[in-house]
Amino acid sequence: MDAPPRARDGINELLIKIMQFTQARRKIIIQNINNVHSPAFVPKDLTVRELGRLLNDTLTEYTRTRRLLFRDTCNIKFGPGGAFSASAQTDEHAKRLLETDPGGYLELQIDKLIENGLNQRLASEILRQREGLMYVQTEANRTC
Repeated sequence: MDAPPRARDGINELLIKIMQFTQARRKIIIQNINNVHSPAFVPKDLTVRELGRLLNDTLTEYTRTRRLLFRDTCNIKFGPGGAFSASAQTDEHAKRLLETDPGGYLELQIDKLIENGLNQRLASEILRQREGLMYVQTEANRTC
């Protein structure tokens, strides 16, 4: 998902990164659910805490300097034109659950899917409202 042309400030770009992350994470969680009965399957997940720390650092920098600077981490990379990638890591807790309690494993994956969906929805709604506000402000500026 590339940054839409209307993204004009750092907050919108942060929201877009959250949306990109949650879209990628959704695919991984669904893969974890679909492969519950696959022999030797190893569940994975994206590092939510790593993204949280990264975005917190980015927001702190933006607040100080009014400049948005995304720094790559071991598992999260940024590229030109809003490009973004995140590497999935083995989810050790889910792996143990899959081996010992498949029902608990599925429950964990469903909980993650719900949480991820809420994060996606919230970022999307905030961005939609900000874009609407920016549109109204732009229209108001033209009539003044």
